[in-house]
Amino acid sequence: MSRRFIQQLSDREQVDEIFLVADKQLRTNRQGGLYLQMRLSDRTGSVNAMMWNAHEKLYHSFENGDYLQVQGTAQFYNGALQIIVNHLDRTPASQVNEADFVTLDSLAVDRLATRVGELLRGMRDYPLRNLADCFLTDESFMARFSAAPAGIKNHHAYRGGLLDHIVSLMELAAVVAPRYPEIDPDLLLMGAFLHDIGKIRELTYERDLAYSDEGQLLGHLVIGVSLLDDKIREAEKLAGEPFPEELRLRLQHMILSHHGEYEYGSPKLPMTLEAIALHYLDNLDSKIHSIGGLMREDANDDSPWTPYQAALGRKLFKGRRSDEAGG
Repeated sequence: MSRRFIQQLSDREQVDEIFLVADKQLRTNRQGGLYLQMRLSDRTGSVNAMMWNAHEKLYHSFENGDYLQVQGTAQFYNGALQIIVNHLDRTPASQVNEADFVTLDSLAVDRLATRVGELLRGMRDYPLRNLADCFLTDESFMARFSAAPAGIKNHHAYRGGLLDHIVSLMELAAVVAPRYPEIDPDLLLMGAFLHDIGKIRELTYERDLAYSDEGQLLGHLVIGVSLLDDKIREAEKLAGEPFPEELRLRLQHMILSHHGEYEYGSPKLPMTLEAIALHYLDNLDSKIHSIGGLMREDANDDSPWTPYQAALGRKLFKGRRSDEAGG
């Protein structure tokens, strides 16, 4: 019998499937009773889950990143799907089909990593190409870079998501830069590659997605600048000459300013053409990916509209099925 994935679940459907668990919390309700809250996921998305009348022994019977056999009922709550869990059991990884939990398979990851190399090695600027080679030939860096997510809940929140996001952003940069002759296309491309590299250490992603201690204390912007500085020193040794100082500053600035606003965590606002372009292209790719995901994962098939999205301040129009539109 084929499994039911999260995107396939509907209101009041009985659930008996294996999921990956994250964000488990043991909470107290108004009456003083304990309940378990967690996030369940598979390769199609994630869903909040609640289990009433929980206890500490149950809470400690599994860890974030474990697989759970979950029995319960799917239901809509405040316009979103959730699962009310009646029973759960920890399931050994050896009994799980890993493909049910992988958004990008190894072939897709390899194709994306190859594309990164093609784009970076096509740059004409020698110092930038030399710097790029220091990243591309570092097997440890590339392994982590290819496995990391771009986030833990929002856009590209899956293993390989960082690579997926960066290739998309680099492709956008390659299309946009020729339209604006004032922009240095190699600098914009390198900035697109570098802007989120700190996430390889900001996040943990062996199985469940979470923040590392370093990520909580420093954040990926600071970590990214540190990684860049290390590689610049390697590039200087390889080239036998100093890396151009203004180019170093421009790359550091692109990493530190790419969030675009102080309130979003950037210590500096974008102040170069390439940094401004990077911010807007990064925002475009992340927003289209996350909003597209909201539409795809909306379990309310009875309406062409999603529920009200508080973070966006609006509903989203998914469109009507062709048979409805023609009726």
